[in-house]
Amino acid sequence: MNDTIWRRSSEASLVIRTDFSHEEEWTRIQAAITEPQTEDEFEAYVEFVDDKAYEGVTAARLLELVPADSHERFVFLVDTEALTHPDRPILVVNLYDWVEGLEDQGKGPHYGATFRVVPEEMWSVQNNLSLANMDWEEFADNVDEDGIFRGFE
Repeated sequence: MNDTIWRRSSEASLVIRTDFSHEEEWTRIQAAITEPQTEDEFEAYVEFVDDKAYEGVTAARLLELVPADSHERFVFLVDTEALTHPDRPILVVNLYDWVEGLEDQGKGPHYGATFRVVPEEMWSVQNNLSLANMDWEEFADNVDEDGIFRGFE
């Protein structure tokens, strides 16, 4: 695995490709993620990781791979479901769950939790979680029946 992605100084959130069998969809989903989505042209501030070392990586496996000194609070995984489902729901993985007084800080009850988000709403998740404007639960509690966040109503 390439540890440099975890030790970079960029403030962009990582979007890690885990499926390498849908090349055209990977190109389309990258464009959908980076396209401005609002009147004010908000967009997700991301860095794409297209490294076969992450092929097949699941959320559970990712938790084992992230170095303890990583500053990433969450990661987006573009897996087979994201590339084959009509809504292209990208998996969001919580890598840091702060709880006051917790001895193993960052490993609160939502550490490793996931939900999916459509590309059109990634800007909201990425912008707000990165800046701590909103909490993980505010998005996770607003997913549809199928576990996909499609925006606030």
